[in-house]
Amino acid sequence: MEAVARLNNVPTSPRKMRLVADLVRGKRVGLALSILKFTPNHGSIRLEKLLLSAVANWQAKNPDAKLEEADLYIKTVMVDEGRSLKRLRPAPQGRGHRIRKRSNHVTLVVDAFNAPEVTADVVETNEKAN
Repeated sequence: MEAVARLNNVPTSPRKMRLVADLVRGKRVGLALSILKFTPNHGSIRLEKLLLSAVANWQAKNPDAKLEEADLYIKTVMVDEGRSLKRLRPAPQGRGHRIRKRSNHVTLVVDAFNAPEVTADVVETNEKAN
């Protein structure tokens, strides 16, 4: 069962946040946390907190399941553009240049990884079929 965590109006440009999100997309939660911890980008701090929140949401949905045995991974990470604050910066000859202070919305989905167990019988039947 999957769990969702959302982060709205993060004052970072979506392009910069997508660089960090691409590092952890599809990774297991333990590996993703270690990647985010040692990534120097500013967005990694917020994504790390969001990932911990998604894991806590998963635990709330599955109180009888153990976190260590669940083998969680990041199913999807979406970084969407939020609202932009428009500011004016003085420019030469009385003009003004527009500055767009961008923000973004991040949605992170965590799910349990259920790999089918491979036994010798399964391998043997697959070899006979081929």
